[in-house]
Amino acid sequence: MQLRPEDSIADSEYGCFLKYGAMPAEDTVRLRLEKSGIPEYINLDDYSAILVGGSPFDISTPADQKSDIQKKIETDFNRLMDDVVTRDFPFLGACSGCGLLGNYTGTPITRKYGEPVSCVRVSVIDSGRDDKLLSGFPDEIDVLLGHKEALDKTPDEATLLVTGKNCPVQMFRVGQNVYATQFHPEGDAHEFSMRIDTYKNHGYFEPHEADALKQNVSRRPTPYAQEILKRFVDTYYRDAT
Repeated sequence: MQLRPEDSIADSEYGCFLKYGAMPAEDTVRLRLEKSGIPEYINLDDYSAILVGGSPFDISTPADQKSDIQKKIETDFNRLMDDVVTRDFPFLGACSGCGLLGNYTGTPITRKYGEPVSCVRVSVIDSGRDDKLLSGFPDEIDVLLGHKEALDKTPDEATLLVTGKNCPVQMFRVGQNVYATQFHPEGDAHEFSMRIDTYKNHGYFEPHEADALKQNVSRRPTPYAQEILKRFVDTYYRDAT
């Protein structure tokens, strides 16, 4: 499920999910939610799992400033999550997907813990070390991120797995199979450089900072972040086929 209005970035994000998830495109169903929202009826029995990417939409935007399609996406998403959370259906939401899941749980989402576009080192905490997507990871991993808003706290019914110095909720799990990351497990330096060019006038950073940000996201590879996506796919797609 994608929420990016820009075709080039949406295509490249989809390509990254396929690449780092090691999935053939023909085994996926791609939905562009920013075009028409979520179909009214989705039979989860037809799928192995749901992946949700990022977007320029912000949950914390005042309701009277949100576009009709953003309002529809949020309403549709809450309807879908009723089914996903009740069934503990495999789900991984990145960045906007994290915010949408947090919003569904009723957790405050504000700009208190926003972070600039960057490569950041985050910490896998004790509860994360035993998680199937994180077991065997080092105590700290590098991730790519950039967000104007974030969850103020871990949802009451969730387990915090990864935290950060400037943004405490970096990865959490609801139940046993519903995951969210504030960072982008599908991201790499090339993809983020494209996003920097595309979103340089969207308020994430000052336009003149674009070149420096591209250097920042290219400083270190993020193999463990990408391994999270691969493990998710291995667990819920390949184990089911």
